[in-house]
Amino acid sequence: MNKFYKVALSFICVLSVSISQAQEKELSISSKTNSDKSVTLTAEKTSPGTYTVVLNFRDLNNSSIASNPVYEIRHSNDNFLTLTPINKDQGIGYSYSYSYIRGKLNPKYSPLFLYALPYAQGKKVRAVESTFLNATYFGSTTPDDWKAYRFYTENADTVTAIRKGIVVNVSDIYDEDTKDLKYTSKVNTVIVEHADGTLATYKGFKKGVLVKEGQTVFPGTALGINSMTNERYGISLLITYLKSAEIGAAKKNPKETKSLYGFITPYFCTTENANGVLTNQKYYTSVITPEIIQKEMTKKEIKNLTKK
Repeated sequence: MNKFYKVALSFICVLSVSISQAQEKELSISSKTNSDKSVTLTAEKTSPGTYTVVLNFRDLNNSSIASNPVYEIRHSNDNFLTLTPINKDQGIGYSYSYSYIRGKLNPKYSPLFLYALPYAQGKKVRAVESTFLNATYFGSTTPDDWKAYRFYTENADTVTAIRKGIVVNVSDIYDEDTKDLKYTSKVNTVIVEHADGTLATYKGFKKGVLVKEGQTVFPGTALGINSMTNERYGISLLITYLKSAEIGAAKKNPKETKSLYGFITPYFCTTENANGVLTNQKYYTSVITPEIIQKEMTKKEIKNLTKK
């Protein structure tokens, strides 16, 4: 088996893929001229979660706006911008294009937030730091803050959420395990957006993911069953946040452009260390305490939990 096939420890994170996924009409923008000659721009989403939109006005007459403005879109049918005419007696002439990408731009988050491991209470897993495959095989530069893990189990096992959040993307279309991992993006994936705007991406499920887009999950919520890669069962996990909205530059030169996403080195609660960064290749035992489960719950959610 040659070296190319032995990349089970390499997490596939292709910038161009992230952008193309964001361009599959998950979001569209329309405009409407109002009776007072103002123009309203409205965003419609087919996918839950937060998006960042960058507008590019190729032509704009009788109104003004900042160059390449950036907007946060959280809800569908969001009237996110109204252009007002400088001369109230004349209409506004305009033409524009737009780009968008998943995530809240530069969210405020705590780098010390404590996560659960992505397996149920008491499960023992091996944590392996994943290399940046794009740098190894495609000449890209590894981000300075790159951090991703692969969590291996002895047998096929249930993958669980590491933190409360909203499921914003589910890819559940691939049937088979890939015993000899090759370069491929054909893996079943779940993305969860957290309250602080960070995103947890879980890759490597058997077909039959257990959650749906728009569903709220909590630490310990079952997401699906891990699949086999390189004759081992495991799941890939990374936690990111959107740090740049330079989408156009990234599309033109994906190899030379720095990642639009920042990568978080998470702290996990385990039997071996109640609050710490994982050591590569070590075994850890999952601990999901009531405090971790309830940390971000609303009062109503906690009340419903205690009724069960």
